[in-house]
Amino acid sequence: MSTREVILTGDTPTGQLHLGHYVGSVKRRVELQDTHDCFFLLANLHAYTTRADHPNEIHTDTLEIVRDYLAMGIDPEKAAITLQSEVPAILELTFLFAMLLPFNRVMRNPTLKDEIKVKGLGDNYSFGFPLYAVGQTADILAFRAHAVPVGEDQVPHIELTREVARRFNKLYCGIDENVEDDDPIMEEQGVFPIPKADVGKVGRLVGTDGVQKMSKSLNNAILITDTPKKVKKKLGQLYTGRQSMTDPGDPDSALMDYVDIFITCEERKAELKGKYVRGDNIGDGHIKVEVAEAISELLAPMQERRAQYEGDDDTIIDIIKEGTARANAKTEETLAMAKEASGLKFFSRELAFTGAPV
Repeated sequence: MSTREVILTGDTPTGQLHLGHYVGSVKRRVELQDTHDCFFLLANLHAYTTRADHPNEIHTDTLEIVRDYLAMGIDPEKAAITLQSEVPAILELTFLFAMLLPFNRVMRNPTLKDEIKVKGLGDNYSFGFPLYAVGQTADILAFRAHAVPVGEDQVPHIELTREVARRFNKLYCGIDENVEDDDPIMEEQGVFPIPKADVGKVGRLVGTDGVQKMSKSLNNAILITDTPKKVKKKLGQLYTGRQSMTDPGDPDSALMDYVDIFITCEERKAELKGKYVRGDNIGDGHIKVEVAEAISELLAPMQERRAQYEGDDDTIIDIIKEGTARANAKTEETLAMAKEASGLKFFSRELAFTGAPV
């Protein structure tokens, strides 16, 4: 049995991953895979909450995300790339956890409310859409994760997960109401550790519109497969509101965020920012070109790695199957513990996953 702490995070397949995913979460995952037991979830069931009428697209997008993971540096020998729809313990725990959360608490989740607004759903969303917020708690707790690498917009989901873990442990495991989250007894006597959000250095990357968080659905994203020409064109659209190269620039602008994140030479970074805020004869266009070149330099090795897996679905599926087998070993153990604690266990069971094609 491993004594390393467990990391769980993942992505809903809505298309290829982009630069915001990398700097906000995946870069941190690559660091953690050497020191923790990592499970990275392909949340294909969550994709059905808004795209149930596009199953073939979701299937394709799921495979593309794996290619992006491999391109960005995730090593399937170190981290288990896991398919949500083939981990039945997650679904069983989702149902159980739904009983521990008041409906109005779920609907107060600011991330959920923002998604309803950004996606223009109004009141026109499936029952499964708010349920996915509960499902995310099961995604995390099924693995008994200690930490979740996320962008800052996902922190409310982690807080909801912490509430569920806390309530379960105190309701079913006899842990006193006054026990703090970081008390060792919470994990020793309870089923679930209380997971923490692991927000990377870049909690939120603004998209190329200069306003909204980077998102493919908002058409403001730089994909990791974008050519240098595309990167330059997309970054050229970044709005700053500055009128001329002699106007002092806003040090907190999206453009300066990009300089902070992607210009790696500290001296050059300081020089660009200093000239920009002083209005020292440096145009937005010049800075954008320099940042675009830095981004393309970052993306080049990713694109080379990704090219190795283009058109090779069999290898991608083998990686998913192996990672999912590791995930089921972990989550079935968790489910048995949770059923024992909550009075749902009447006999032991063993599930067989043949991995045979259908």
